[in-house]
Amino acid sequence: MTFDRNIPYNDLPPLPPLGIELETKAVLKKAITANTALAKLNDSGKLIPNQSVLIQAIGLQEAKLSSEIENIVTTNDDLYRAFADEGVDQGGTAKEVLYYKDALWSGYNAIKQEGRPLSTRLFEDIFRIIKRSNDGVRRLSGTKLTNPAGEIIYTPPEGESIIRDKLANLESFLYAEDDLDPLVKMAIMHYQFEAIHPFPDGNGRTGRILNILYLNQCGILDIPVLYLSRYIIENKADYYTNLRGVTENGEWEPWILYMLEAIETTAQTTRERILSIRSLMDETQKRIRAVDPKLGSTDLIEVIFRQPYCKIKFLEEAGIAQRQTASVYLSKLEEMGVLTSIKVGREKYYINKAFFDLLAR
Repeated sequence: MTFDRNIPYNDLPPLPPLGIELETKAVLKKAITANTALAKLNDSGKLIPNQSVLIQAIGLQEAKLSSEIENIVTTNDDLYRAFADEGVDQGGTAKEVLYYKDALWSGYNAIKQEGRPLSTRLFEDIFRIIKRSNDGVRRLSGTKLTNPAGEIIYTPPEGESIIRDKLANLESFLYAEDDLDPLVKMAIMHYQFEAIHPFPDGNGRTGRILNILYLNQCGILDIPVLYLSRYIIENKADYYTNLRGVTENGEWEPWILYMLEAIETTAQTTRERILSIRSLMDETQKRIRAVDPKLGSTDLIEVIFRQPYCKIKFLEEAGIAQRQTASVYLSKLEEMGVLTSIKVGREKYYINKAFFDLLAR
């Protein structure tokens, strides 16, 4: 059957693609360099003993950028303030971005702590957290994807049973015993999930979370710090062109090469960012200890580097000091020029400006 963008793509071929050479010479060559970049990234993550520093700081930026692809835009200031307040009394786009962060963390815990497989049930759990909805796989017909001009570019499969069958096939593909490179498999998974488009909304964000969870489950990355959203934003036209190339012409190689390049480039830039964070943490600690050794504890450094906005409450929760003493500590760090305070309503925040600027690059 010839593909027609106006008709539900219920004939979306199952995985694995038949009669297609997936691991071409070019793909295998690129997979080697992408895997090497990922291995270096994984090693660099171990330079920061408290992994939550990386998961929270870098993960929050991914939440922001992944949401931005779906036109959910917020500022870094609003986002970090909302995160510092745990989303309480926060509305609008910042809160939606935090939902993405929650979904990512929940999915990671499900994979690593609970030993759950990537499955339709987990996909639905992630979607429900992102959307704060009780919905699941699409039941209603009429879903169509359009471009900015309002033209229909794709009509995903329709009918709950059909969608669930295609998701079951995707699960089988992920766990099939074959010789496919896991990164190639991830690229195929991402296409198929986006083509199935199983949920009423939030498919893009859910699919990007599944990318990182797959790498975590395969043991390629220990923690979820590889996020492709920035690369997709910077190469958005190619992203959608290559997706359409698979759908309309069965052109898998350009799509897989695009994803491998995204992985390699992102792994390299993320590694550089981690090294910069480690360096900044060390420099900050030395600077503080030169003035007041008591304030230069590793625990305190990790708190002010968990995210750029810090509060007295964070020091209390970390067991570093009671409220009054914690206030004194943060005030001293401000006097040293390490932090800058601002007051918003009744709340006082202490901003790690150097860290803020590093993450915003």
